[in-house]
Amino acid sequence: MPVHVKTSAPTRIDLAGGTLDIWPLYLFHPGAQTINVAIGLRATCSIQPSQDGRIHITSKDTGTTLTADHWQELDTHGAHRLLAHIARFFQVDNISITTEAASPLGAGIAGSSALNIAVCAGLAHWTNANYPPDQLFTLAMNLEAQTLRIPTGVQDYRPAVYGGIAAIELGALGIRHVPLDINLSDFERRIVLAYSGDSRSSGINNWDITKRHIDGSDIIAKHFDHITKIAAATRDALIRHDWAELATQIKLEWQERQALDPKVTTPAIDRLITQAEAAGALAGKVCGAGGGGCVFFLIDPNRRDDVCQAIIKSGSQLLESSVDIDGLSLNSNT
Repeated sequence: MPVHVKTSAPTRIDLAGGTLDIWPLYLFHPGAQTINVAIGLRATCSIQPSQDGRIHITSKDTGTTLTADHWQELDTHGAHRLLAHIARFFQVDNISITTEAASPLGAGIAGSSALNIAVCAGLAHWTNANYPPDQLFTLAMNLEAQTLRIPTGVQDYRPAVYGGIAAIELGALGIRHVPLDINLSDFERRIVLAYSGDSRSSGINNWDITKRHIDGSDIIAKHFDHITKIAAATRDALIRHDWAELATQIKLEWQERQALDPKVTTPAIDRLITQAEAAGALAGKVCGAGGGGCVFFLIDPNRRDDVCQAIIKSGSQLLESSVDIDGLSLNSNT
């Protein structure tokens, strides 16, 4: 058994196609896909034997620790419920698990999914399970669904493992991760990520929309038809490095999101987008399900300083947005 395992995984920006990655929604829309970008805000996990033979799960972000004498005693309803579900699955005792996330809480950039992947990969290595990626994705998704008690999407685990810019193709035969050949430095010059200051819960908006779609809402189905076409056009614009067309598609995606559910935006987000666009941002949209969290902007590189200053003046926080090409990282000492 290793004496120390360290893992980390990147978060992501979703450009188009979100919510469609929740089963069975993508089955209703042929050609469904999501387009996402792994970014350098990582979730990290450190695993070591505990000094007292007990289980200790510590979050550096909250400064709190969950402790139990045995894995069966871990509380799966408290603040550490996702990590408790993971530890109970692996049935680990005599262990100290410490986590830390670079992204703000409720940022909408899949911080919990990145942390989920990092911890699952670390404990799989610790217990000599060593799951292949498809099994790791399934495990992470199901444990998160157990925690949230609602269905979860599939897109967020792929950038955490593979990194880079990719399309996640969604179909009846399963999920396919397709890396996109993009000039990364050219892309990075044109993106800015801002945290609005409003924390949000991904499950709330997505689950409401999912239920309405399954219940047969023609309006919801029409919006997702549009989102499916926007995702395809976004992918094409990225591949062609057509930044003007990409801005058009990001604006259309944001319009469809707001039409799906007005609660995807907040006064802080509206203010942030308005001020950034006045300063030269070409387009912006909320990351994830909305209702708070981060906003991604496509910008004119020559207006970067103006846009960044406008974001700060709006009361929002600039975040790291460099593309992470490494994906999941695992280091072990024996």
